[in-house]
Amino acid sequence: MSQWGKTAKIYALLPSGQFQLYFLKTVSLSTLGKYMIEGEQQSLHEIRKVSPDFAPRPLACGEYGEPGSGTYFLLTEFRHIAKQPADPAPLSHRLADLHQRSISPNGKFGFYVKTCHAMVRQEVDIWDSSWCALFTRHLDHIMATAKILFSWPFHYRQWPEFDILCRLVLIKVVPRLLDPLQSDGRVLKPCLLHGDCWDGNTAMDPGTGQAFVFDPSSFYGHNEYDLGHWSAERHLMSREDYINSYKEVFPPSAPVQDFEARHLLYTMTFNLMHALHNVYKVKTGEIDVMSDMITLCRRFCPDKLSWHLNQLRIEGVATVGEHIVESEGNTADNKADTVEGLNDSVASKETVTVDDLPATDADSEMDEWEDVGELIDGDIVDQDESRPPLVHCWLCYPRA
Repeated sequence: MSQWGKTAKIYALLPSGQFQLYFLKTVSLSTLGKYMIEGEQQSLHEIRKVSPDFAPRPLACGEYGEPGSGTYFLLTEFRHIAKQPADPAPLSHRLADLHQRSISPNGKFGFYVKTCHAMVRQEVDIWDSSWCALFTRHLDHIMATAKILFSWPFHYRQWPEFDILCRLVLIKVVPRLLDPLQSDGRVLKPCLLHGDCWDGNTAMDPGTGQAFVFDPSSFYGHNEYDLGHWSAERHLMSREDYINSYKEVFPPSAPVQDFEARHLLYTMTFNLMHALHNVYKVKTGEIDVMSDMITLCRRFCPDKLSWHLNQLRIEGVATVGEHIVESEGNTADNKADTVEGLNDSVASKETVTVDDLPATDADSEMDEWEDVGELIDGDIVDQDESRPPLVHCWLCYPRA
């Protein structure tokens, strides 16, 4: 089954008189569909070069029907499913094995072709010796897409607070966490990634009892990136035994003390892409993203963040609707920050480059997040108190 296309189970009668099962996927999204299909086909091919039975065998792909139809197909072998998601140890150990035994064709990070995380194109179809540089390119494109889609339902009004968090994560947080992986004599191996290893893309094979994966959006990157889905509460794979089982085979990269923060950065990336695909539904995705970004910025660039948010208040850019608070009894380390209101703001105003900002005194740093505006009509959605509050906002309105 596919959210973005059509799928079919094909029964074929072979010349031998035996029946053979095939899996067919078609996507009618013009050029984007071409990237999705060709990227998945190449991803399956790469995975099977390392671990032949860890993914379905791709057989053919291309444009379907008349030339210029904009519909593309992928044909693979059919794999039976016993259960989903795959069990922790079988999946984690096989994924770690893929990461350890895969070899980048040129020793660099990247991929041969464009791949897509669902409908979001990944900017990884280049080769770079720096993981930090490739990941920055990848995340920058996702954030740029988010700024457009998040503003669309409310006539392109901007969200300046989100712009600030994006800028700080890219300029301050990413280099702080990823540059050390390849500095001070450390060497980071480019590993073949699945790219979207969540519940729905993993399964147990009823015949072999082994875990297998499908629907990949691969590229060569830091192996820990593939664990990014495994802390999102919306997934059954958010149980600790998945990550713990993985680390039994593939220990965290050095510096080990940064593992949890790097994991949060990768989790934030997947939460952001999830929010992009659920922009018209009442979901917690946008709150997860804000929580992740706030936590990272407060840990690694608190002065810059405080200065920026204060500037918004002073200049009157942070208007109607932004209220960021830290939940009582929690800490930034466990993603305590929540968003109780999302803004319905005026057009954004350019700010100076982060590196040019004056440093703030330590005692001027906000111990708690203060109001930067008013709630949107104060209209909170009723829900379980144990979960972050939701608001009726431009991320939650249905498509007209």
